[in-house]
Amino acid sequence: MLKSALIFTLNAMKISVGLYGNHAHQIALALIQGFNKHYSLFRETSKEAKTRFEKADWLGVHKAVKERIRFYDDRVDECVERLNNEFDASNIEQPTWQQIKLLYIGLLLNHKQPELAETFFNSVTTKILHRDYFRNDFIFVRPTISTENIESDTTPTYRSYYALQGGMRGVIRNIINDFDWQRPFADLDRDIEDVYQGILRHIQDVPHREVNFQIQVLGSPFYRNKAAYIMGKAINGSAEYPFAVPVLHDDEGKLYLDTILLDAWRIGLLFSLSRAYFMVDMEVPSGYVQFLRSILPNKPRSELYIMLGLGKQGKTMFFRDFIYHLHHSEDKFIMAPGIRGLVMLVFTLPSYPYVFKIIKDVFGTSKNMDRATVKKKFMMVKQVDRVGRMADTLEFSNAAFPLNRFDEEVMEELRTLAPNCFEIHGDTLIIKHIYIERRMEPLNMHLERMERSNNMDGLEQAIMEYGNAIREMAQANIFPGDMLWKNFGITRTSKVVFYDYDEIEYITDCVFRRVPQPRNEEDEMSGEVWYNVGPKDVFPETFGPFLLGNPAVKAVFMKHHADLLDVVFWQSHKERIQAGYVYDVFPYDQEKRFQPERADAQARESI
Repeated sequence: MLKSALIFTLNAMKISVGLYGNHAHQIALALIQGFNKHYSLFRETSKEAKTRFEKADWLGVHKAVKERIRFYDDRVDECVERLNNEFDASNIEQPTWQQIKLLYIGLLLNHKQPELAETFFNSVTTKILHRDYFRNDFIFVRPTISTENIESDTTPTYRSYYALQGGMRGVIRNIINDFDWQRPFADLDRDIEDVYQGILRHIQDVPHREVNFQIQVLGSPFYRNKAAYIMGKAINGSAEYPFAVPVLHDDEGKLYLDTILLDAWRIGLLFSLSRAYFMVDMEVPSGYVQFLRSILPNKPRSELYIMLGLGKQGKTMFFRDFIYHLHHSEDKFIMAPGIRGLVMLVFTLPSYPYVFKIIKDVFGTSKNMDRATVKKKFMMVKQVDRVGRMADTLEFSNAAFPLNRFDEEVMEELRTLAPNCFEIHGDTLIIKHIYIERRMEPLNMHLERMERSNNMDGLEQAIMEYGNAIREMAQANIFPGDMLWKNFGITRTSKVVFYDYDEIEYITDCVFRRVPQPRNEEDEMSGEVWYNVGPKDVFPETFGPFLLGNPAVKAVFMKHHADLLDVVFWQSHKERIQAGYVYDVFPYDQEKRFQPERADAQARESI
């Protein structure tokens, strides 16, 4: 069906060229062809997620996620090359570019992904145009095509179910069967009853069923890691009840419903930017985002697009929201609180919950790396499962900021530490390359605050979270490298998340060793390392002196996480991952799962 639609579009384009036949129109057609090719490939790999799930091809899942990240940039570069080769795009005059944009808008009138296509147009043209052209006449600063009420030509965005003869249990069964997974359920009757009872426990007092009572379910499951999530909501009168149901494989390869999530905030955690992106087959992505916004009204549309794998669109919408905020605020950018890093210069806007990171021109003397290596590490984080423990970043090039909004301290830091990273054009500061991520309280500052206020329970909770973060990162094949407290942050939900990536490594690339016994008294008393250390060597027992100087912190850490200082912990994870094992990742509490004995067994397995 997708192929047929694409052929129809291309044929329509040929007719259009025959009618108009001008240079500008051919360029507009080349641009839309570039986007359509991109989205066709994007949908194809998203569709294949169903097959990977059915086959339990977990290594294939991770490979597909990694490859999909490159799709967009590859198609943009491909389109830029075509425009330069066929149309000498770099020398096109201003009036022609204005005409190209207007003609392109015309091609989007009946398009199913107009917002994505506008962003693609911007991505291509800003690689060709001088930044003086980066205004509404030449690019899409604001969207021009409404995404409301766009309907799919093939399958509707969501399906509606009505509880008639089969009652609620029958509806649940129909929902499951409609996804047509080519793998049997271990005990679907049991799972349906678990879901039904879970709903009753949550609602408690079952309301009177209004005439509009229905259950709406998004047409495509949300595939991630080893799970498929069913996303939907129940509508009864003016009330709406969101839900998410994860579908997993048991040890025998059969499917089962693991739980039902009925709290909007729990469902929202599935879409945290500290987790891997979903694979979802969407003809009309705006329809999916609109549906998700109806059940997650506090989740920005930008983040929803990002979590659906449409990162560039998410970044576009984020920056539009950010510019809007700047127009309606007056505070200035200041240096972010916390210990200054050796690699990144970090500033923030107090009224906006994000930090802005720039790679310095000159690193601290202890950092043996270059800018390209740092960028590679940030890309690495996007390609792995972040398991809720690594902050995602939004990466921008040539980002424009109002110059008068920068505190003098920030400007001095920029001039001193990153002079090649920015330019000033009139009243605008252009930062050539920048990362943006959600602001968190640095863990070292949080621990100090807990100790000052004598909140030992809060201190213990934070340290437990820190250790759990490292354990879960290890399951995702990530060694943080620099494990100092300052490189971790506390989120709004009191979760510890890692955010300093310049020294991360795949666990499978590390060599975990014990510190050799000193050969003699001179070795023992020496302040220097007397043994050979390779570039990938890691000595877990040496973490302690850097982390545990505070007796109160040390006592809690050794109580809960002493094994993190033992080479056995790290080596066992390495060997297991090398053998092809993929750990289970649960973005919800273990106690929410239906089968306590199964949940307990898998929890023990993950330790």
